[in-house]
Amino acid sequence: GAGFYVNATEAPYAANFQMYSYVTDELPRLVFSKFPLDEARQGITGHSMGGHGALICALKQPGKYLSCSAFAPITQPTTADWSRRAFAAYLGGDERCWQEWDAVALIQQGARVNDILVDQGDADSFLQEGLRPWLLEEACKESGIALTLRMQPGYSHSYLFVSTFMEDHIRWAAERLRR
Repeated sequence: GAGFYVNATEAPYAANFQMYSYVTDELPRLVFSKFPLDEARQGITGHSMGGHGALICALKQPGKYLSCSAFAPITQPTTADWSRRAFAAYLGGDERCWQEWDAVALIQQGARVNDILVDQGDADSFLQEGLRPWLLEEACKESGIALTLRMQPGYSHSYLFVSTFMEDHIRWAAERLRR
């Protein structure tokens, strides 16, 4: 299901939908136990809902991720009609509890990262009703977060879009991880 990278609080999801904890704690612990990696140098990226996850993970744990980027992220799921149903199911009816899982709300409440790279296709069918990168752009501008938002002409929400710009995101991360 669509986990939105939240730690669900409502049955039946609360038992197994602890996606945020999985991505920020369980998975890294497993990876670092199997590979000789530097835990102090982590970056995070994702596409669509995964882009939303990357943003909230970085914002909720400032300093943990030296690089944060996203492809067509859901920027403010608490106000998008199609994600509100999932938030209600996972987190309950008190919308104040949803704010800690919303990138724009986190920024408005004071969460900060140094900078963010976002690529978004201007032909994405989800752009107007669900993704709405201009909301992230406005929040970053008001908060002083350096956002590089690149609207890519003619690109949709597809694998072609992600694969076309993946090298740029890898370079972005590498520059920040080397610092």
